[in-house]
Amino acid sequence: MKIFIKYMVCIRCKMIVKQQLENLNIEYGAINLGEVEIISSITKSDRKVLASALLKHGLELMEDKNAQLVDMTKMVIVEMIHYADELPKQSHSDYISNKVNYNYQKLTMLFMEATGISIERYIINHKIEKIKEYILYDGMSFGEIVFRLNYSSIAHFCTQFKKETGVTPQFFKGLKVKKDKNNKK
Repeated sequence: MKIFIKYMVCIRCKMIVKQQLENLNIEYGAINLGEVEIISSITKSDRKVLASALLKHGLELMEDKNAQLVDMTKMVIVEMIHYADELPKQSHSDYISNKVNYNYQKLTMLFMEATGISIERYIINHKIEKIKEYILYDGMSFGEIVFRLNYSSIAHFCTQFKKETGVTPQFFKGLKVKKDKNNKK
C-alpha cells in the first residue's frame, strides 16, 4: 500500500517522514518524493497520529485520489526538471503519464481543475526557474542550457525566456555580472 504526502519534496522531508514512521513502528519500504510504501497495514488510529505528526513539520497526508494524482504530477515535473541530469528524450506527456501511471488527457483535466494552470504551463514555469538557476549559479552557456532542457533551438529558448520573464537571457545574465561587479567593490 502506498500513502501520499503533500509537500514532501526534499531529502529533509523524507528524513522527517522516515523518523515519524519509525516513531510509530510502522513498517515501510521505499520513501520517494511525495509517497511512501507501507509494508504492513496501518490502522485508522495510526494514520491519524501519523497525519498529526507530519502536519507539525508542514507535511500533509493526502486522502483524495485526484489530489494525489495532481500532487504526484507536480512531483514528477519537479524531479524531472530540477533533479535529473537531463530531461527525458520522450515527450513530457508520455513521461508523466508513465510515471504517474494514469491517462494523460484525464490528468491534464484534473491538473487544470485543481491548479488553474495547464501541465505544460507548470513545466514552462519550472524550466524558467531552472534556467535562472543555471545562469546565476552554474554559469552555463545558453547552448548547454538548450541541450540540458531539451529546447529545439537557442532561438526557441530565448523566445520562451523573454516571453515568460520580460527580458532576454542575455540581459538576465548581464544582471548577474553587474551584481557580481557591485559586490566586489
